[in-house]
Amino acid sequence: MNAPTERLGASRTRVNLLDMVPAEAERALREFAARNDLPRYRVDQVLPRLWSSPVETFEAISQIPKLTREQLDNVFEMPRLAVSARQLSTDGTEKFLFRLSDGEHIETVAIPEDNRLTLCISSQAGCALQCSFCATGAMGFSRNLRTFEIAGQVREVTLLTGRRPTNIVFMGMGEPLMNWKAVDPTLTILNDENGFGIGARHITVSTVGVLPGIVALGERKEQFRLAISIHAPSDALRRTLMPINTKYPLAQVIEAARVFDRRVTFEYVMLHGVNDEPAHAVQLSELARRCKAFVNLIPLHAGGAGDFVPTSPQGIAAFARSIRAKGVEVAIRKSRGKDIAAACGQLRVERQSRRMPVLAQEHGDVEVAR
Repeated sequence: MNAPTERLGASRTRVNLLDMVPAEAERALREFAARNDLPRYRVDQVLPRLWSSPVETFEAISQIPKLTREQLDNVFEMPRLAVSARQLSTDGTEKFLFRLSDGEHIETVAIPEDNRLTLCISSQAGCALQCSFCATGAMGFSRNLRTFEIAGQVREVTLLTGRRPTNIVFMGMGEPLMNWKAVDPTLTILNDENGFGIGARHITVSTVGVLPGIVALGERKEQFRLAISIHAPSDALRRTLMPINTKYPLAQVIEAARVFDRRVTFEYVMLHGVNDEPAHAVQLSELARRCKAFVNLIPLHAGGAGDFVPTSPQGIAAFARSIRAKGVEVAIRKSRGKDIAAACGQLRVERQSRRMPVLAQEHGDVEVAR
């Protein structure tokens, strides 16, 4: 009775296949198959069940023998993210609250539109950056997510809804480029044909302007999109809204966007009487022209941080016209999921105690690209 266990190489610690890029997972499965005298095609039956056609457990891979399923479960694991809450907006937007194994919570938002399903995913539990209008920053920072916890949000939504996301935006909780160690392999899992197989141009990484991360993203061969949270067109104003501007000044961020040499979007939350004056539109247009950026104007929603007042729809439209008159592409983001606090800047877990705010440079767990 002990022989099969020895042959399997079973141990108390199972190997997490979802924390690997597809090539690594395939290699681990092939080594497993060789050790257990399994035909090579078994690997081809298991690999798609990790991401492209995910299953909840190895037991659900019905096309392989029961003994092989038991062997797989003995050696490997496919950890799930537990669903703590699920909210559906009147506009079809859906927000998921996932509980991680250590009790931390993260939020993920699914936005359907026609035949597309955009998933807004988190890269950290909380956020250290404390942007003055963002609810996530106000709740403080706990830790970086691991690769399987980031990619796992896409996997879980696929399992829960039966729909495959077509677009991914790293615009949930956290600053993705301050967790590059996990975001980098996640991008591979999202894009790889043996992963989720989502086209690189349908995957957008949003950042406040973490320069080493922008460089690292630009060095990848895939055409991933970059979105930069600008929110103010001058250093003096931006520092009052986004403390990170002290470390990464606006001029350096704009130059990094220019060198990136791919599609760049400027994200700009409209704050009445703060950053929505005609002069701001002119300044923002000049910045956008330097790196051929597309400008996305975002209405401020209730549920964010601070005592800011939203710019009126008429004011946003006038601001957009001023930018367009300068020859810059501009759009006003359509509000989605406001009634379930799923709109931009609203994500904030209420089911756990408030953390003490932590500045990015003071937290040892922050991992920018080197």
